[in-house]
This record gives sequence, structure tokens and C-alpha cells, in this order.
Amino acid sequence: MPIITLTTDLGITDHYVGAVKAAILRQLADAKIVDITHQVPPFNIRHAAFVLRNCYQEFPQGTIHIVGVDAEYKLDAPHIAIFANNHYFVGAENGIFSLILDVKPDKIVELNITQDSDNLTFPTKDVFVNAACHIARGGTLEVIGTPKPTFSVERSSFKATFDNNSIRGSIIHIDSYGNAITNIKEDLFKQVAKGRNFTIHLGNRGHYTINKIHKKYTDVSSGEALALFVSTGQLEISMNEGSASSLMGLHLNDIIRIEFDD
Repeated sequence: MPIITLTTDLGITDHYVGAVKAAILRQLADAKIVDITHQVPPFNIRHAAFVLRNCYQEFPQGTIHIVGVDAEYKLDAPHIAIFANNHYFVGAENGIFSLILDVKPDKIVELNITQDSDNLTFPTKDVFVNAACHIARGGTLEVIGTPKPTFSVERSSFKATFDNNSIRGSIIHIDSYGNAITNIKEDLFKQVAKGRNFTIHLGNRGHYTINKIHKKYTDVSSGEALALFVSTGQLEISMNEGSASSLMGLHLNDIIRIEFDD
């Protein structure tokens, strides 16, 4: 039985997640359900995309990913199912999948599943679960939807820019530890650095600077800031046993500038 993952903005203090899981288990009693997160800030598709794009390929091929973020049906955001990178995705076409995927999907269908109820406010349970369970039983996408050649809604993520002596990026995610993750990739850093000394400027008006890349958090003393490349290959600004976001005043979309010696 394929794995079904859940990424939602439903929270963990209400009944919603339990209802979604119950709907899956009613159809597939032996389903393997994995919670990726239910604590995406409401309607924040960029946060959800960051989380899912950095972990979905760790799951076995054929895994089905339900994405219940900003999920209500709209004329400009219909419900779709996708097959890409040997994984399945089900959710609303609100631009989130163009942020998750770096490749053109092999298949996209606009779902035409009939709901079990007249309530249109909970599509994660009433639509996405039905689609995911159909796929898990070996069903094809064409049975539950109309093929589409491409996404109708696409969003682009801000990419780091560079010249011979600098890289300019931004903070794209702040995790629960207060670590600030940037869109500056390790391969770009090495390409521009060419072994030169550098200074990372961050915080309001560049008040904080870092001039070394560390391998692990404990390379510095408790409460000291550091920069390192994490498992996703992205530059992270952190603080050993502290919150870089809170204590250094770092926020989403803040500019991070790296200057290299001539």
C-alpha cells in the first residue's frame, strides 16, 4: 500500500486532521499515513512549498502527497492531481506546485470527483482524500480528472543574484528554532567564492556580519551566530542554542549580501 502524506494548514488543536485521517482509513483501513506538518501558517503556500519540496523526494517513489493549504475550490484555483518525479500530488492549483517542483509534471489532471456531501468548505477531506485513495488502489489519474498540458497558475521564487564579487539573496524560511534559511545555494557560493575571503552582511542595514562558514552548530560558543550550509544545500544563519531570528532581528524576505575580497 503506498504512503499518503499530509501537509496542511489545519493546525493540531482542532478536529480537522483527525477527520481527514478517518476519511482515509474508511476507504483504506491499512493505509500508511505520514504527517509532514499541519502547522503551516494559514493560506501560506510558500511556507508549505518550502517544507514539502525539501522532503518529498526522501519518501519512496509512488508516495501520494495531499496538500491541504489554501485548499478551497475557486474558479482560478481548481483542484488537481499530478504525477511528477515518480510522486503523486493532490491539492489546489493556487501556484503551490510550481514552487514545489523543479520539473514539468508527467501528468496533470483537473479533478472531477463528485463529493460525498454538499459541504464545499473541507475539500482536503471530501475531495483530496478520495483522489489519493483512488491512486493508492492503483487507479489512474485520467479516471478522476481531465488532463491538462500545464499549470494554469505558476509562481516564481526569488533567486539569488550574483556578480564576480558578491551574491545577493534573501531569507525564504524561518524554522521553529529561529534559524533563517536563505535562497543562496552552496554550489553558487563556491562558484563565486573561488576560495576567497568573504563577509556575510545581514540584519537591519547590515548591522551583523559573519566571515566564516561552519560545519555544525557546536563549532561556536552558546549564543554565538554562525553560517552553515544545511542538508538542502542552502545557506542558513543560525545561533548556537539561540534564535537567530529573534536575537538578530532577522525576518522573512530580509536581504542577505555576501561580499568577496578582490
